[in-house]
Amino acid sequence: AEYYAMITHLDDRIGDLITQLKKSGEYKNTIIVFAGDNGLALGQHGLFGKQNLYDHSVRVPLIFSGPGIPQSSRSNALVYLMDIYPTLCELIGLSIPKSVESQSLKSVIDGHIKEVREHIYTAYKELHRAVRHDDWKLIRYHVESRVFYQLFDLSKDPWEIANLYGQSEVEDIQNELEKLIRLCANESGEMSTNWALHW
Repeated sequence: AEYYAMITHLDDRIGDLITQLKKSGEYKNTIIVFAGDNGLALGQHGLFGKQNLYDHSVRVPLIFSGPGIPQSSRSNALVYLMDIYPTLCELIGLSIPKSVESQSLKSVIDGHIKEVREHIYTAYKELHRAVRHDDWKLIRYHVESRVFYQLFDLSKDPWEIANLYGQSEVEDIQNELEKLIRLCANESGEMSTNWALHW
């Protein structure tokens, strides 16, 4: 009840902001970005909190609204919240600093391309790592010296219930994602740390 009350409160405050923007005459000149932090599991998978890499906790809202942004359009592009900054730079005509490593989503918003990256890599402490590519997600767990995996086809199993890891019919995608998750760990610098011993 407290969680849903907070959502209701947040909705009301966003409404207040929009009302004030309209009163000031700046609403049509303002880009609004609505984004969320990690979500609570709220009992899904028997969990309550943010300590996991299931979609109910890592797939957060990201909405852009304002001048030059198509209304009622939706994208399945894989994005990170750090993509917000270069996106805003490009939307308002500012140069993106060379030090920025994230991607502008403007071309996705404009409908010129479908995605800016083919996969995303997520982490929770030193315990969990996941890679998402297309509709597939591989989660790697390292808990108390044990390593185990879950593999989900999100197009058929959006609630991430049926673990397909180890099944012969998904061997090719499983091998591909195992290579990809190691590549991502290496690119992030993790393979040069003590954590790499668990790989």
